[in-house]
Amino acid sequence: MALRLILNGKKAQQEELREAIFALREQGHDIQVRVTWEAADVPRLIEEAHQQGWDHPDKTLMIGGGDGSVQAAVSALMQLPKDERPSLAIMPLGTANDFASGCGLPLEASEALQFALQNQPQAIDVIRVEEPDEQSSHYFLNVLSAGFAAQVTADTPTELKDLLGGGAYTLAGLLKAVSFSAYQSEFSSAEQNFNGELIVAALCNGKQAGGGQELGPKALINDGLLDVCIIKAFPAIALSQVIQEASAFSKGEALADAEYVMSWQTDSLDIKLEQALPCNLDGEPYQFKQAHIEVEPQALRLIVAKGSPCLSQ
Repeated sequence: MALRLILNGKKAQQEELREAIFALREQGHDIQVRVTWEAADVPRLIEEAHQQGWDHPDKTLMIGGGDGSVQAAVSALMQLPKDERPSLAIMPLGTANDFASGCGLPLEASEALQFALQNQPQAIDVIRVEEPDEQSSHYFLNVLSAGFAAQVTADTPTELKDLLGGGAYTLAGLLKAVSFSAYQSEFSSAEQNFNGELIVAALCNGKQAGGGQELGPKALINDGLLDVCIIKAFPAIALSQVIQEASAFSKGEALADAEYVMSWQTDSLDIKLEQALPCNLDGEPYQFKQAHIEVEPQALRLIVAKGSPCLSQ
């Protein structure tokens, strides 16, 4: 089997990875490696692969890097005609590897290679973000977190994360959010609308972000839907209530009576804001004031186990 690996240059000297590639080559597998020097290399190397025969879902292109590298690869693949996009495999080499973890993909480089060779690709959704004044679209595979969620750092103590069961919002984040400036915003979709001040918004195709925090407990990457979650601005006196609602959300429980945490599913969403909203788009910083967000169903094929928790069975 032929597999082309686009590898983050910072990880190219990992001895275990080199040995695994050499061993697979000795077994008869055609493992081709291309190494990046800078961020712009990912789309260039994907275009190069496309011109050299990686122009069909039967061909496998593997990206070795973190969530940002995966996002760059997805964005580049989405520039190709749908029937000319190779299948995508992921070798998680980042710090958080949220998308891979949420999908149950192997987190060791050598195991990821074996997994890519032994499993079949599954059709998955990609989320497109369009701004009115932009000439090109942005894409993400996992999560777009916005507002305060985009500013919560990964150094929150583990004990505080565990208090919410690894859920969407840590206690530390909620405490800081009390004094955080809210964003006046309007979210519009066929299923539900929101017009008011928000602290946090998470738009989920995958389940988790921020180093293992579950922002979309019900999200699936092949259901044609985007999972939307919003935490509204709240007074300090309501902190305990917000914690309870956030905890229930992280466990996938119904939020029918929730006052500050709301969630729903949709295939498209329009967002308008009075000021630019800071975001984290699959690990990359981003901001916008107005955007149309839409699911592109079954836009890519991903090497993932059929029983993966991120797939609709």
